Amino acid sequence: MRKAVVLVAAAMIGATMLSGSAMAQSTGQTTNAAQPTPGMVQLNANTAINQTLVNKYVTDAPNVALGQCPGDKPTFASPVLTFSNYQPGPFMGVAANISADAVLNPGTAAGTYPLTVTCGEKSYNTTFSVPAPQVKRVPTGAAKAGDGSMAG
Repeated sequence: MRKAVVLVAAAMIGATMLSGSAMAQSTGQTTNAAQPTPGMVQLNANTAINQTLVNKYVTDAPNVALGQCPGDKPTFASPVLTFSNYQPGPFMGVAANISADAVLNPGTAAGTYPLTVTCGEKSYNTTFSVPAPQVKRVPTGAAKAGDGSMAG
């Protein structure tokens, strides 16, 4: 019973970390840690459960651009992403002070693309990857588990 409760709690925490702007939700708390240096920009943040999210577009979940940007009105830019819902930080687990929801533009091919955050007159850059699309339906005539098609 105790293991089940721990597993359910871990799954809920992981799901919360991956949902929309919750992934970049402001903690509202200050820490005694040194302030991060300006110029960081990334797509998505790793979670305790998934350590492979940074600078990878996730096709079946919300994506968030994060930046550490001095000055007023920072903005994100990418040739293949559209940004909305800008939110100020700080953020849990990421040394950033600005975030925005990021949506992949329709028709974008798999590959590596630039991501920029502009802070006043300065811009900071990184790249992120977009995976190839996955097959979403079973081809006609393909074997199906439990339908007897594999019986000989």
